[in-house]
Amino acid sequence: MDLQLEGKVAIVAGSSRGIGLAVAVGFLAAGASVTITGRDQKALGSVYNELAERHGKDRVLAVLGDMSAENHIAEALQQTGDTFGGIDAIIANVGSGRAKMGWQLSRHDWQQMLDINLLSGALLAAAGVPHLLKRGDGSITFISSITGSEYIRAPMAYAAAKAAQQMMAKHLSRQLAAEKIRVNTVSPGNVMFPGGTWDDKRREDQKSVDDYIAHAVPLNRFATPEEIANAVLFLSSERAAFVTGSVMVVDGGQSLA
Repeated sequence: MDLQLEGKVAIVAGSSRGIGLAVAVGFLAAGASVTITGRDQKALGSVYNELAERHGKDRVLAVLGDMSAENHIAEALQQTGDTFGGIDAIIANVGSGRAKMGWQLSRHDWQQMLDINLLSGALLAAAGVPHLLKRGDGSITFISSITGSEYIRAPMAYAAAKAAQQMMAKHLSRQLAAEKIRVNTVSPGNVMFPGGTWDDKRREDQKSVDDYIAHAVPLNRFATPEEIANAVLFLSSERAAFVTGSVMVVDGGQSLA
């Protein structure tokens, strides 16, 4: 299926590895130009060199920065617009599930998860909307988690922040519909990639992790970053022109709701 992304411009937050990198690669393969971002200069530089060699330096921009910081967000958006002439798709892939388990959580524990998993994406979207308006349409896609829609064994503050993120995206979709800006959420299940949370857990206790996946996931495996990226690319494309306010679950059948 041709997603009609050729010539489009996307900015993908947190794209030096994992889901974000897979999304960036997918956009480039479809003919789009892409801004990748990350906080690790060495990792970001390595990814940029690889993508630029494969797709051309004129189609890839790397911006070093923390996409939860307003000044870094503004700089990344401005550089993208200046370099490629505008922005068509914003991918808010900002968040972390590395949090304290249990109910005895401090204000800091809660605030940290809200900052990373809710406010960062909200700030990116708010700063990005004026850039999308210049094009006359566009899309924002948030990367969430199935922990935001039903109970699974995950840190409570993380799950609560992801639930809030999904509701924020729904409200935003209504507010921006008249401007022809679509807002959707991709809600992954368990995704395996080097350096990710599940990679760390599996190295610590492979049997426990494998048993959990066998019990909890009907398809009996982890998702790949590319499988999550496919959903993001569809929602960012003209093929999803009538899709907004949705939460697309990509979890191998794990969700019960």
